[in-house]
Formats: sequence, C-alpha cells, structure tokens
Amino acid sequence: MNQQALSAFIWSVADLLRGDYKPADYGSVILPFTVLRRLDCVLEGTKADVLAEYDLREKSGLNPEPFLRRKAGVSFYNTSPMDLGKLLGDPDNIAANLTSYVQGFSPEVRDIFEKFEFHNQIDKLARAKLLFLVTEKFAGIDLHPDKVSNNQMGYVFEELIRKFAEASNETAGDHFTPREVIRLMVNLLFVEDDDVLSKPGVVRTIYDPTAGTGGMLSVAEEHLAELNPGARLTMSGQELNPESYAICKADMLIKGQDVSNIAFGNTLSDDGHHGQTYDYMLANPPFGVEWKKVEKEVRKEHESQGYNGRFGPGLPRVSDGSLLFLMHMLSKMRPATEGGCRFGIVLNGSPLFTGGAGSGESEIRRYMLENDLVEAIVALPTDMFYNTGIATYVWIVSNRKPASRKGQVQLIDGSAFWQKMRKSLGSKRKEMDEEQIRRITQLFGRAEEAQIATVLDADGKEVGREIVWAGEQAPQAPEGGKVKLAPLSRLFPNSAFGYRTITVERPQRDEDGNVVLGQRGKAKGRPQPDSALRDTENISLDEDVDAYFTREVLPHAEDAWIDESKTKVGYEIPFNRQFYVFEPPRALEEIDADLKQVTDRVKKMIEELVD
Repeated sequence: MNQQALSAFIWSVADLLRGDYKPADYGSVILPFTVLRRLDCVLEGTKADVLAEYDLREKSGLNPEPFLRRKAGVSFYNTSPMDLGKLLGDPDNIAANLTSYVQGFSPEVRDIFEKFEFHNQIDKLARAKLLFLVTEKFAGIDLHPDKVSNNQMGYVFEELIRKFAEASNETAGDHFTPREVIRLMVNLLFVEDDDVLSKPGVVRTIYDPTAGTGGMLSVAEEHLAELNPGARLTMSGQELNPESYAICKADMLIKGQDVSNIAFGNTLSDDGHHGQTYDYMLANPPFGVEWKKVEKEVRKEHESQGYNGRFGPGLPRVSDGSLLFLMHMLSKMRPATEGGCRFGIVLNGSPLFTGGAGSGESEIRRYMLENDLVEAIVALPTDMFYNTGIATYVWIVSNRKPASRKGQVQLIDGSAFWQKMRKSLGSKRKEMDEEQIRRITQLFGRAEEAQIATVLDADGKEVGREIVWAGEQAPQAPEGGKVKLAPLSRLFPNSAFGYRTITVERPQRDEDGNVVLGQRGKAKGRPQPDSALRDTENISLDEDVDAYFTREVLPHAEDAWIDESKTKVGYEIPFNRQFYVFEPPRALEEIDADLKQVTDRVKKMIEELVD
C-alpha cells in the first residue's frame, strides 16, 4: 500500500469520529492509534516467545526486562496477553483491556502514550461508543515495517499532521520540514565527507534541537545507509510539541535507536543534552517566533555564564529567537581537535542583516565570521514551506573547513531551482526535484564561483539554462536571441561582511556663527558637538576610515570630525545585493512604438463602434 492510500485509509477513521469530535481533535485519536498499530505489528511475530519468557523470569524472581528485549528482537516489548486483534473478542470490556494492553508496554513506550494523553481518548471513545469501531479499523491494517517502510511511515505521519493542522488553523510547518529541503540539507552536510563516511564500521552522531516528528534525522540516516550500509548514525534530538515528540520517539524506537537520546521540552530553556557535542546537526527552528516565555532563563545564562554557556556572543531581539537556536547549535559542535562538526540550519532572511553595529544580532554574526565558522549560505526558492511563502536560507556552519574554504564564505542563489507542484499544500506551492538538489549540491561541493546562463530565442522565450563555471565560456546565443548571465555562486572573504559605524560630529555655533567651545574638564577648549547635526557612516572593514572620511565627508562638511569613542564594528550579510543584476530600462523609442500600437488599436475599436 502506498502512502497516499495508507493516509486515505487512516483518514477514513475521521468518518467515525465526525459529530463526536471536532475536526481539529481528530489527530488526538488517529495519531496514537496509528503508532499503537505500528508497534503492535512489530511485536506480533515474537509475542508468544516474549510472554513465555516473561512467565519464566517472573517465576525465577529475575528482572525480566533484558530477556524480554532480546526475545522481542527490538528495544521494546509488551507483557500483556492482549493485542489489537484479541481486544475485539471482548467488546464489553474493550476500554479496560486496551488500557491494560498499553500499560503492558516497556517504560519508553508508555511514555509515548502518556504524551499523547491516550487514556483520555480511550475514556472519551468508550463514552461515545466508538472505541470498538476505531480499534476494529486499525486492527484491520498491517503497518509492519516489512509492509510499510519507515520512510513511508514518516510521510504518512507528516500528511496526517498537515491535515490536522489545516483543520485547526495551526501551523503545520512547526512540526516538520518538506522532505526535499531535508534531502538538500543532508547532501550539503555530507558531500565533503563522502570518503570518510564510506569506510567500513564508521560511527557518527547527529542532533536536531527542534526535531519535530524526526524527519531530518530519518533522512540523514537513509542517506548514510545508501552511502555505506555498514555505517552507524546515532541520532539525538529534542522536541517541545508532545504529539510530535511521541511520533519521533516511536519512529526512533522501531529503528533501534536509543530513545533516551530524544528529549522532551524547550531546547532554549531546558537543554535536554547538556554538555553533549555532535559530528553533525540539522535544524529548522520556527521562523520569527518571539522567545519571551524563556527570556528569564536565556538572559540568566547569557549574563552569568557568558561564553561558557550557549549565548555568549549576544542576544537577538525578543521578537525573533532564530539566532538563539543557531547559538545553541554552536555550543553542541564537537571540538575541532576531536574531529570537528558541520551543521545545517534553515533561517529566514532576518538573521542575515537585522540589527546594526553593536546589536545582539550583529555581534552573533561577528562571532561566527571572525571565527571562520560559516561555510556557505544557500537561498531557497520562496513558497517551499507549508506555513510560509517567505524567502528562506540554509546556513552551513563548520569548525573544520577544508583548506580551500578557510577565511571564505560561499553564497549560493538556489532560488530558481524549483518546479511547480501539481497541488499546493498550504503555503507550499513549489518543490525541488532530484536534479535540482544535485545541482545545488554540486555548486556547494565545488566551492567555485559560477553563473547561470539563460538562453533566449529571438522572441525572448527561454530555450535553455546552463551553469557556467569560473573560466568557462558562456553558451552562444541563437540567431536573433541572446544569453543572460546572472551570478549563481560567489565566494567572499569573511571581512567583506564587516563594517565600522563611525559617528560624525559637527560643532555647535552661537547666534553669531562662532563655534561653541567646552568650558570644563576634558571638553575645555574643544568644539562642542551639535546633536542635531550628528550623523553616522558605515565603512567596510576593508577600507581605511581616514581615507573614506577625507573623500566622502570633509568635502561636504569641512568642520566635521569623528568621535572615536562611539565607533562600533558590525557585520551583516546583504545576500540579495550580491546577486543583483542591473537590467537597463527599455529604450524610449521602443516604449513609444508600443504605446502607438496600443493607441492605434484603441482608435480602431472606437471607429468600429461609431460605424
């Protein structure tokens, strides 16, 4: 059964719930029952052996837990004689038996159903006389991993969550990231390490501080398995939403991961992996969400621990916590002396440029660039996410840059690499295919400057596109047509994004136009600044301040001076400016010809009406 058919089948349970449940609450029943049936199917083949082992160990007085896990063949078990099929044999006691069945699971599975608050749903369904019907529905479908792969199951959960979010006007994008975006990020993360990762028996760790349903971790594991079936990826994460956490934990459990590595709670205020570092990390934190709820804890850590904590470089404004997640991930990087780390994080445009020199945002960018941590920033197409159509960017951050990248940042404009979806999903109207993902990965992997050549025919229609690498010739234009070149990949020294903000002062003057001088202390005998004439100038770090001041300021204000005490260093990454291509306006003659053509057509229509 493909995932569309499977999603449709599970969604049909909504027909039973209609009337007794609001559409926004369907997920409270369907999601935990889907997880329960999945686990039920996994344990079915070893059920008899596990129960026999349980009786044997109980009689001998030994702790049965390690023996039961071994018999089950997975890292969880159930000691109840019930399963979903047997529950149907006693309709009158189904509520009590289902509760007992869930309690028979090992502790990590019970935690999953506690996060779903499944006991409340059992009671509510029983009162509505729906519990037997819903259980019967799920007992009739086989969700064993041999029938429905982990990858398919991930898609099913995401599809269901999206539908529930739409029904309740919630934000689906808070729970998961589109799979093609994750595949791109995973490619960018691993492309420079393919040789190392293909070695037999290699073990690596990966972490997602905003794990959602675990999609990023799962795609990373799939990618590494394709590259090297003998490799092992140990996955860790943290998630705030109880239902997403429960789904992520169940998925990791079935995959044989250590589910104690999946923490529940707010990553910013309650780090579930304190002191841990990782080889790789991936994250898609919420865009533009304020962090007022955790402000007290975050500010306390910033002020009391400084760079020994997670938020040493600075704090962004309370209205957007994206950069807090980025700094949290910086603190989780495996030290370069131990092999280092690379991570990818999806951010909106704000972290690139918000905040002037000296602001929290600028100081965070300054820390990253002056410590040579930013490998690349990739612009994604708009309309790629379920909950927003805004521009988004993937930052690739590393403390183990290859020699060819040291001291540089690569900017890649991937905004044109998309295709239209057959059907929009919320705000998501565009998607990337495998070839488009491959091309962006190639741009990053080669770490060279490149342009995109768009070939137009004589009518101005696009007839082809081609990447032109530095030193290569652009394709020839067809007869009567032309070739338009636009930057696609650019490399900049880290210092290119730094600047000094200088304060330019001009003197106060009295009624007679004379300069007012200070009368006391250090100001005695010096011109006093006029705050109304005060101005600031931003000067690139690569330019001499005095030379700039002499060239750009003194010719217009010969009495001006720089107040050195107020000079600040700032960093911003004006991404779009680096890819702007000036297109000259159309010739006036061409515009006049078009206007005359339209005017003549209108005159002819009027004449025809008069006749």
